Amino acid sequence: MKITQVDTLHLRLPDVAEIADGTQDVLVVRLHTDDGLTGIGEVTSQSYVCQACFDAPRSAERRHGLRHLLLGQEIDDPARLWQHLYYHTNRYGRRGAAIHALSGADIAVWDLLGKAQGQPISELLGGTQRTTVRAYASYLFGTTPEDTAALAIEAVAQGLTAVKFGWGPFGEDADTDLAHVRAAREVLGDDRELMVDAGHAWDWTTALERARLLEPFNITWLEEPLSQDDRKGYAELCPKSPVPIAAGEGDVTAWDFADLIERGVHVIQPDVAFCGGLTVCREVSQMVADANRRVVPHCFSTGINLAASLHWMAATDHGTLTEYCLRPSPLLRRLVKPLPPINDGQAQVPTGPGLGIELDEAVVEEFLVRS
Repeated sequence: MKITQVDTLHLRLPDVAEIADGTQDVLVVRLHTDDGLTGIGEVTSQSYVCQACFDAPRSAERRHGLRHLLLGQEIDDPARLWQHLYYHTNRYGRRGAAIHALSGADIAVWDLLGKAQGQPISELLGGTQRTTVRAYASYLFGTTPEDTAALAIEAVAQGLTAVKFGWGPFGEDADTDLAHVRAAREVLGDDRELMVDAGHAWDWTTALERARLLEPFNITWLEEPLSQDDRKGYAELCPKSPVPIAAGEGDVTAWDFADLIERGVHVIQPDVAFCGGLTVCREVSQMVADANRRVVPHCFSTGINLAASLHWMAATDHGTLTEYCLRPSPLLRRLVKPLPPINDGQAQVPTGPGLGIELDEAVVEEFLVRS
C-alpha cells in the first residue's frame, strides 16, 4: 500500500481571536493510497507555515518538502517513515514547524495502517487496555472569579470529575489568581480534581511562591508556570514545589521529553498533533513509565487530535486521563463524526478501524481557506 496523493486542508474560523484557543485554526492532512484508502491527521500550529512545509518542492539533501517525501512511500512501518521524514527535513526541521507538520502526516499514516488491517489504532499501539478514558474539562479562566465558577458549574453538570483552568487573567496578580482558584474549588468540592495552567507566567522563584499559595487548594498539578525554554528553572522548581509540575505541550520529539523528565517534571504532556505524532507519543509512554512519572495528553484543537489522544491513552498502561476541550468552535464540535462523546465523565475510545472517525465534508467546505 503506497501513498499516491497528499492533501492539506487549512480550516480557519472567519474571526480568530488572539487567545490561547487552538480550535480556531487547523491544518488537516489527508493521505490517499493506491488501495483506495484515505487517512487523516491534524497539525495544531501555525497552519500557513506548516502548509508550506508540505508544499515545498524537492531540493538539496535534507531540505525537501513533506509532500515530496511522502509520495510513493509504503504504509507498513510508521517508525521507519517518521525517521525518513525527520532526516530529510532536518536542515529546516528537527524542531519547530517541520515537526508540527510531520505530526499530521504521522497521525494519518497510523489511520491508514489501522484501516488497512481493520483495527483501531489502539490495537496497533500495543493493544487496547481500556474502552474509555477519564476526561478532564479544559477551560480558559473566566474574566472574573464568578465567571470561572460558572464554568466549573457547567463541568459538574456534565458529570466530569476533573477540571482544568488556564490562561485568561491568571498569573498577573496573586490575589486575583487565588480568587479564581478558590471560586473553582468551592464549586468542584473536595471530590473532583482541579488543575491550573499558568501559561508561562513566571520565573521559577515566583512560581514556587505561587505553588505554595495554591497548595491548600489541593490542585492535581500546576501546568507550565515557566517559559517552555527555561529548562534550568524547571530543574530548580520541580524538586521544591509542594504541588506536581506539568509541562510539555510545546515540546517535540522524544529528545525534548527526555530532557523534561531529566529536569524533574512530574506530569509530561505531549500534544499528538504537535510533538511529532503518535510515533513520538508511543516512545514517550515508555520513557515516562521507566522514570515513574505521569503522561497526560495536551489536546485543545479538533476531534482528530482528540481521537488520536484517546487511542494513545487506551493503549498505555497508565493512560487514565485525557484533556477534553469544551470550546464552542465548530472545528472542535462538528469537524469529525462521530466526535468521541463523554458519558459519566469518561471519554469513549473510538472502536472503528484507524482513528475511527471521518471528516464532515460540509464543515471542511465551510471553513476551508482558499488561496
